[in-house]
Amino acid sequence: MATDILPAALRGHISQDDLREAVKQGYIRTVMTVVPDMLGRLKGKRSAGLALFERLDEGDGIRVGEACSYLLATNAGMEPLDGFDLTSWDDGYHDMGVNADWDTLRVLPHMPGMALVHCDAVDTDGAPIEVAPRQMLRRQRERLQELGYEAKVGWESEFVLYNGDQPFVNRNSDYDLDFPPRLGDFLGHLEEALPDAGVEVEAVKAEGAPGQLEVTFPKSGVMEACDNYTVYKHVVKHLARRHGLTAVFMAAPVTGVASGLHLNLSLWQGEQAVFALPSPRALPTDIMGHSIAGLISAVPHLMPLVACNTNAYKRYAIPRNFTPQFMDWGPDNRGCAIRVTGHGPSSRLEIRIAGADANPYLVATASLAAIAHGLDEKLTPPPPCLGDAYAADSFVPLPGDLTEALKAFRYGNVARDLLSTPVVTHYGRAAQVEIDEQRREVTDVERRRFILA
Repeated sequence: MATDILPAALRGHISQDDLREAVKQGYIRTVMTVVPDMLGRLKGKRSAGLALFERLDEGDGIRVGEACSYLLATNAGMEPLDGFDLTSWDDGYHDMGVNADWDTLRVLPHMPGMALVHCDAVDTDGAPIEVAPRQMLRRQRERLQELGYEAKVGWESEFVLYNGDQPFVNRNSDYDLDFPPRLGDFLGHLEEALPDAGVEVEAVKAEGAPGQLEVTFPKSGVMEACDNYTVYKHVVKHLARRHGLTAVFMAAPVTGVASGLHLNLSLWQGEQAVFALPSPRALPTDIMGHSIAGLISAVPHLMPLVACNTNAYKRYAIPRNFTPQFMDWGPDNRGCAIRVTGHGPSSRLEIRIAGADANPYLVATASLAAIAHGLDEKLTPPPPCLGDAYAADSFVPLPGDLTEALKAFRYGNVARDLLSTPVVTHYGRAAQVEIDEQRREVTDVERRRFILA
């Protein structure tokens, strides 16, 4: 049976029983069993559908395989690194278990015959690995639930589309709708593929930098939003390559250009939106105020989760480019780190700190941990920024580089109290690896400036 002609019921999220029947009927041949790594990339295996169900039927129904534990202790280049407690050369880079979260199962119609399921990393005893991004987020979601709240989030994602080594569009095309045919074809393909893969999109727009695009998503539960974002990023890169293009998710892809990953976050108690305001310029509710104060107080100590590499901090150095430079907040102010926006049930905090390269699970983990801190301590926010956010020097500046961020993360008490010592040790080591690598690297800037000096 042809796998590129799927029944309507086999699009987007499906049940395990639906998958079993689709494999039997030949609609689905392969299941990607994926674990998000420390950078938020989907890593895993392409498992033959029939063999996967044989393994499940012989086991506990969730263990879909094993993977080398270095997936959670490596860098962007996938190098096996020493210095992590999770795994190293000392223990031979042992396997970890991979357990399916069947609620995330979906079909990928743009990849005929393919389904995908997000998985959790577990140790040899079946216990969750606490430094795995999904598990870190799960812990912070549970902490917020203990306080009586559920977070709903929606991402705004920016990336730059390249044709070879040049942006596909060579000018500011912000809000343009008259796209070159090749770009229009790519966007049409993307807008069709994402809903078919179970990823609902709110809007797609051209952005201000050459070749830059933005995709926004409706609010959903925090884990669902992060899982969907990783699928979105996978689809974007896959379709870009099929169109002969490259999608670049860097915080600062070239000097003077910034791409962000904004987190729109609201708190709910059942169907009640506890952030609800009559307008963005109204005084925040007590719960919103505590949340803002928690973010301002704690996020500067959690920055290696939000901005995990040296390039991410170059985004903050671009003046008046809608990128925050201070840990400030303000009503409907796009220069602030935290923008109060929306009205009524759509009232929310737009947390604008993360760059396009960020791991969504870690950004959400840091944000929820900081908000829970503010709620627990009933913190009061400072007065809002009501003018030029780039002159708001009464607020704490964001770290100038990863070295500065790592000091606050590793040697202060805030990160350990909110996240745990094992998490700080693990991600502190990852940040140090990144710093050491960049210190050794001779850059094009150095060669251009000094080779003939």
